[in-house]
Amino acid sequence: MSLPAHIRIVETGPRDGLQNETAILPVETKRALIELLAEAGVRNIEAGSFVSPKLVPQMALTAELLARLPPLPGIRLSVLVPNLQGLEAALACGVKEVAVFGAASETFSRKNIGCSIAESLARFAPVIERAAAAGVRVRGYVSCVLGCPYEGAVAPEKVASVARDLAVMGCQEISLGDTIGIGTPLQAKRLIEAVALDVPVERLALHFHDTYGQALANIFACLELGVSVIDSSVAGLGGCPYAPGASGNAATEDVVYMLDGMGIETGIDLSALAEAGEFISAQLGRESGSRVSRALAAKRSSPS
Repeated sequence: MSLPAHIRIVETGPRDGLQNETAILPVETKRALIELLAEAGVRNIEAGSFVSPKLVPQMALTAELLARLPPLPGIRLSVLVPNLQGLEAALACGVKEVAVFGAASETFSRKNIGCSIAESLARFAPVIERAAAAGVRVRGYVSCVLGCPYEGAVAPEKVASVARDLAVMGCQEISLGDTIGIGTPLQAKRLIEAVALDVPVERLALHFHDTYGQALANIFACLELGVSVIDSSVAGLGGCPYAPGASGNAATEDVVYMLDGMGIETGIDLSALAEAGEFISAQLGRESGSRVSRALAAKRSSPS
């Protein structure tokens, strides 16, 4: 069995995690979270998004957040953009990486971004072209790759088709999202095998939610195929407003613990990462969703 020697973690908590919270956190709280993540060694952080504040009020102050962040050498901050207007707002903030977001399910695409898959791809084309002209890296998200809350099973070939179109348009990396966390390891493996026929595995990332407790197992199954980029969310934050019942992304602490135990390098300090997760969980008034973080906290408080 061959596994990658190094895994690049893309931390999505400040965006994908917090956008699903009912509470709208102050900019300073988000800034503190990003700084703690950077101090823990996280080098890729999704800081926010430039979507309509009416639809996602939690992300309304992304421009202000970016302006308040101190210089973070070696850290790549990215934001989500839905269209050219969002991209221009991101460019004005000096962002060097953006992400567009589509789906492999027609129904989910219409509910999430208000258009068909074909229409979404047409919308992304000028965004990706403009970003490339500005020297900005573009990432493409594909939602519902292992199942849709409205349509049920999604064929791997359909996912591959959307991923291929995004790659051809200029997305340097394609993140495959199990939005409702319904997949199991063999399904995840077959998905990667299908998509890799059209997009090299080196350009694929995993974005697996943990609704059914399968995220880590699914990630491991895909590592065996050579995938070396994992999206995760500190403290297991997240969910999706258009996917009822979906829980947060795989907790970054749990992913790093697993990789540490396999001797796979991430560059992230687990103890410092857990502190970041405990910080944001306290701000939200609840216990961390990371099993590893809870275990470490229990160990610290144990008399022995």
